[in-house]
Amino acid sequence: IYTFLDPLPMQGPELGVQADDLDLVEPEHEPQQEVLENRDVVVQHVHIDGLGRTKEDVLTYEIADVFRAKNLIDVMKKSHDARQKLLRLGIFRQVEVVIDTAEGEDALPNGLDVTFEVKELRRMTGSYNTMVGNNEGSMVLGLKLPNVFGRAEKLTFQFSYGTKETSYGLSFFKPQPGHFERNFSINLYKVTGQFPWSSLRETDRGISTEISTNHTLKWEGVWRELGCLARTASFAVREESGHSLKSSLSHAMVIDTRNSPILPKRGALLKINQELAGYTGGDASFLKEDFEIQLNRRLLWDSVLSASLWGGMLLAIGDKPTSIADRFYLGGPTSVRGFSMYSIGPQSEGDYLGGEAYWAGGLHLYTPLPFRPGRGGFGDLFRTHFFLNAGNLCNLNYGEGPRAHLSKLAECIRWSYGAGIVLRLGNIARLELNYCIPMGVQSGDRICDGVQFGAGIRFL
Repeated sequence: IYTFLDPLPMQGPELGVQADDLDLVEPEHEPQQEVLENRDVVVQHVHIDGLGRTKEDVLTYEIADVFRAKNLIDVMKKSHDARQKLLRLGIFRQVEVVIDTAEGEDALPNGLDVTFEVKELRRMTGSYNTMVGNNEGSMVLGLKLPNVFGRAEKLTFQFSYGTKETSYGLSFFKPQPGHFERNFSINLYKVTGQFPWSSLRETDRGISTEISTNHTLKWEGVWRELGCLARTASFAVREESGHSLKSSLSHAMVIDTRNSPILPKRGALLKINQELAGYTGGDASFLKEDFEIQLNRRLLWDSVLSASLWGGMLLAIGDKPTSIADRFYLGGPTSVRGFSMYSIGPQSEGDYLGGEAYWAGGLHLYTPLPFRPGRGGFGDLFRTHFFLNAGNLCNLNYGEGPRAHLSKLAECIRWSYGAGIVLRLGNIARLELNYCIPMGVQSGDRICDGVQFGAGIRFL
């Protein structure tokens, strides 16, 4: 008895044979079939065929559950799960599963052999694609050496050229055997970005190491070079120009139960980030905390109500003030809509300098398009969007105490409301075209009253 675990085609080929034309023949080994269908089975052997440079020991963790199967259905399910784990390693181009009756002198009447037929990836692969960030796009060229040392390690070189940022980097990735989500990586990189809202250009050259489990721990050492993007840059930005060295430890935790990261219909998200700089060297010293919460609930007629809350605080350590490169920025089509990109908060001569504390909240109602055009197809990628956003960003005097901080964040709240259309681009990004009405506008804020377009992966 052979069982192949491959994805089922949506529609099989037309063979020109009808069921009535077939002569049904009783199977010759009916007792053996009866054993496999109605009794417990034992997986006696698991083989992996097609290995070249891959070490077998790293694969035993991924296929171990197959031996624990107790019946044929369980064998098929656990073999499918093992196949998915093998593909997740990113070292095989193809994995097929064959289940057969056990053979050999030690074969049991109810014994099974499971064989995984694999095809390894080439030693070097290349890629070319485009990426969408928060209101920016980029072209990405990549070169990857998968399975470098035979245990699912990966060496990657990537070059990215975008509308606001150009970068290249070299990274090495190694997962823990049996726990792919637990991994270690080290990165060397150079990133040059342009920030027109601050008339600022920043070039970072750095190295980072990262350990990921349910939490992510990261150390980063980066040499930062800040310069003016235009001759008209304000004195405050010119004063920030120059070189600095940042060495920081950071921690990130993410709990995500949403059914989709782009346009979820249910579930919640909790994201917490913490960064401490200065204790491991460098001339930047600060403590930075920020969080993100999102709740989604499905309503009647395929409508979804979504609520989001962001917040963060930057505390300077020592006498040196915080850098413009470390502060928070707020405003634009991906956060508080109706305002121009990062155009809320402290500014000098038209250049926005960021803030040391912020909060932003959003309430959204997503509904299907009126009259449901294209239902069941292309039309399902579009949603009607009604929103209410609010937020504030400012600098704080940390000698005043927490009550004064909260009072300052509650003053002069910017808010907006409006409606529009949302287009989901798979699970990669989304586009928004909204009509916005900004309210609570303060002196120095730059608004976008009317139609506003946004593209990105992270929206308030």
